[in-house]
Amino acid sequence: MWNALGAHYLSRKVFLFRNEPSEDYVVLKPQPKAPLQNFTICLRSYTDLSRPYGLFSYATRSEDNEILIFKPKPGEYRIFVGGEYVFFKVPEDPLIWEHICVGWESATGTVEFWMNGKPWPRKGLKKGHTVPAEAFILLGQEQDHYGGSADSYNSFSGELADVYMWDFLLSPHKMRSAYQDFQLPSSALGWKNLQYEIKGDVIVKARLR
Repeated sequence: MWNALGAHYLSRKVFLFRNEPSEDYVVLKPQPKAPLQNFTICLRSYTDLSRPYGLFSYATRSEDNEILIFKPKPGEYRIFVGGEYVFFKVPEDPLIWEHICVGWESATGTVEFWMNGKPWPRKGLKKGHTVPAEAFILLGQEQDHYGGSADSYNSFSGELADVYMWDFLLSPHKMRSAYQDFQLPSSALGWKNLQYEIKGDVIVKARLR
């Protein structure tokens, strides 16, 4: 369960992060009402950056990288849970939209990584861990500590869309549905009912393709 306020319908729209580098980001307002034993996060990004950048950051007062989706270089994603990470190698295709879903379950410590509707081999991370509920959640930066402080060198520049987070692990069928943005389970943190606050020079635009 999540706390949520009034929401915006962003279907076929993007967050455009125009500056490079920058201190700009988007705060996501909903927060879990209870600690997380499982989660799934999906998002779509489009950029020509070759340096490191953060996409999704869930920081708590005790751990700035409680959940983090980070791309240190072309061809690699790092997924953090509880301050530790696993990495996934991906193709270095230039200038394509990359849709990813990350799923994690505490009971087995299993991390799932899906890209453009296809699963990667699963990996293990933080078995038995609990993700605290009180968090500062943002897009476009890697937080250095709870509250949004970040290093502009790790800022995102480009377009972000179709951001979702669930407090359970999606089935393989729904992971594929997320790639198509079609018939998804309800979620308080979702692109079609998103409560957010823009910090800096980020604008909402229609998606070009």
